[in-house]
Amino acid sequence: MSQNPGLLRRLLRAKDRMDAAPHEEWPIRRLAEASAVSEAHFAREFKKAFGLPPHRYLLTRRIERAASLLRETDLPILDVLLETGWNSPGTFGRVFRDITGESPGQLRAREKALPPPMATIPECVMRSISRPDLKTAVSEKRRLRADGRLEPLSEEEVDDARSKHGRTVCP
Repeated sequence: MSQNPGLLRRLLRAKDRMDAAPHEEWPIRRLAEASAVSEAHFAREFKKAFGLPPHRYLLTRRIERAASLLRETDLPILDVLLETGWNSPGTFGRVFRDITGESPGQLRAREKALPPPMATIPECVMRSISRPDLKTAVSEKRRLRADGRLEPLSEEEVDDARSKHGRTVCP
């Protein structure tokens, strides 16, 4: 059963607000008000429409932005975490590591050691390759990793993914 187009527009309005200001607090109540629906209905329909619950979607946006700032600027990590909406360095570091497989400092050091990205690779492809996977809850990833069933991508796997998309053109 597909969703009502009017409801999808209202959900998109809330999603656009999160995208425009991912550093802000976005409780379900605030998002539901932006969509003119109840909190429970908003949470259920948002996940149905976008594939992720609102909280995980916001985490994805914050981690993407933090990773981008770490790659492209020399801002101190504390400034990066504050600019992307985190209040606790410990929480930021733990969630960042759980999602990306490396600490913010490790990501920055690895990215600085790489040659500049090839100009032929569109930014949208590079962003999609580095997008964190939040289809599985962070706590579930920790449990699977502890059980030895979830391994972070090796550098070869990351390089293979990047080379596979070397000539892709954005729509």
